[in-house]
Amino acid sequence: MRILLQRSDGREADWISDFAALLPEAEITAWREGVATPDCDYAVVWQPPAAMLDQLGKVKAIFNTGAGVDALLKFGDALPAHVPLVRLDDAGMGVQMAEYVSHAVLRHFRRFDDYAAQARAGIWQPLPAFDKRDFPVGVLGLGVLGKRVLEALAQFEFPLRGWSRSDKQLDGVDCFAGEDALEAFLRGTRVLVCLLPLTPETHNLLDRARLAMLLPGAYVINVARGAHLAEPDLLALIRAGHIAGATLDVFRNEPLPQQHPFWQEPRITITPHVSATTLRRESVAQIAAKMRRLQAGELVAGTVNRLQGY
Repeated sequence: MRILLQRSDGREADWISDFAALLPEAEITAWREGVATPDCDYAVVWQPPAAMLDQLGKVKAIFNTGAGVDALLKFGDALPAHVPLVRLDDAGMGVQMAEYVSHAVLRHFRRFDDYAAQARAGIWQPLPAFDKRDFPVGVLGLGVLGKRVLEALAQFEFPLRGWSRSDKQLDGVDCFAGEDALEAFLRGTRVLVCLLPLTPETHNLLDRARLAMLLPGAYVINVARGAHLAEPDLLALIRAGHIAGATLDVFRNEPLPQQHPFWQEPRITITPHVSATTLRRESVAQIAAKMRRLQAGELVAGTVNRLQGY
């Protein structure tokens, strides 16, 4: 078995070591632009450049070391259509995402930012508590990560809502499906969590019109992709008072430029795309197991439907 490995950060050594431990029979080659590489059975990539596309057409499957595959699908028809594209199912990202989102929801619900501001001013003053019954949390995207986030939030007894492209049924969650149900989902949501894959249909999904459908005083948490959110529209609605604030981990331009107005808005919490990072050992174990199944002629989970974009 031959594996072609590519990392946009250039950190291949540890990945190669982990693959070698689990697949001792494999020959693993790090891809370098302009350097000839042997034909390989599988490619393991993260944000590959266009220069790699020709090599990707020669493998049996392409493994993406992340849950989101937009960095690959952006190549469109130039991405070899005959080669299956396989994403990570979870590999440790689910629990990280549940931690991040739960923290953001609870920080807003318990008014910790308000208390921190009071503490800085030396003010001892209990604030009116929010009513949990009037605090429905809605998750956009009910894939592996969305479900894991809802499972975590259920422990805190928030009213839970979920929206997905196709019908889903989750215990304790008021589920909505399809474009026709999106408005009803948004109009009943106080805290909105975006966990959608980025596709042409979800690009700019959270624009002024849709954000304005949220309940007054809504809170937005985006841990999916920056292009889901119309950034000027969010800022305008925060300044107008319709949206109380936001926690944002992803942005259209990363790193977020220093001149971006989000930096000056105290009601927006910014983190540098860390809500759920790829865990190398867990990811290698999952990919190696899938390679063995493919070698045995079996099907594997996580194969991307290119028409849907995930």
